[in-house]
Amino acid sequence: MTSTVSKWLRRTAPLILVAAAVGLSFVLSAGAQNGGPDNGEGSKIRLGYELAPVPLNTQGLDPALVGLGAYYLNAQIGCTDCHTWPNFATGGNPFLGQPEQINTAVYLAGGRPFGAGIVSANITPDPVTGLPAGLTLDEFLNVMHTGADPDDPHNLLQVMPWPEFRNMRDRDLMAIYEYLCAIPSVP
Repeated sequence: MTSTVSKWLRRTAPLILVAAAVGLSFVLSAGAQNGGPDNGEGSKIRLGYELAPVPLNTQGLDPALVGLGAYYLNAQIGCTDCHTWPNFATGGNPFLGQPEQINTAVYLAGGRPFGAGIVSANITPDPVTGLPAGLTLDEFLNVMHTGADPDDPHNLLQVMPWPEFRNMRDRDLMAIYEYLCAIPSVP
């Protein structure tokens, strides 16, 4: 009887191990797709840090959210198109065939004119409070969800694409906020 059990185990053990591995793979994959531990964010976080054109101060911040926010802001959303003016450093304009170099001296400090008195806001941390554009997280989320102008909540922001931002998960918006807390303040 012992030899029969032994033979059976030798034949079926590899199948049991393969089935267990496949099952575990499905469980882990489903967890990642449903906002599990990584959800593919690890590579986005790493790339975010690589793309950040300015030194980051992550002290007191969640480094994973900072990296993820850096990824969204620098690789996906294009905030620098409006909030960094002029966008490119001298000799770094890719539209002129030059190797891209973001203008780090005014990175996210606003100032881009849109006419009719509309100028992009400085969204770097306030030098006194350290809050991006002087906004608390709740105020920032409100702007992103509703488009309410922080200077006059009765007006809607006319140039910023807030209708698209409001569809983002709060966690992703929090990552952008955390990244903005980590960049240097530009007066």
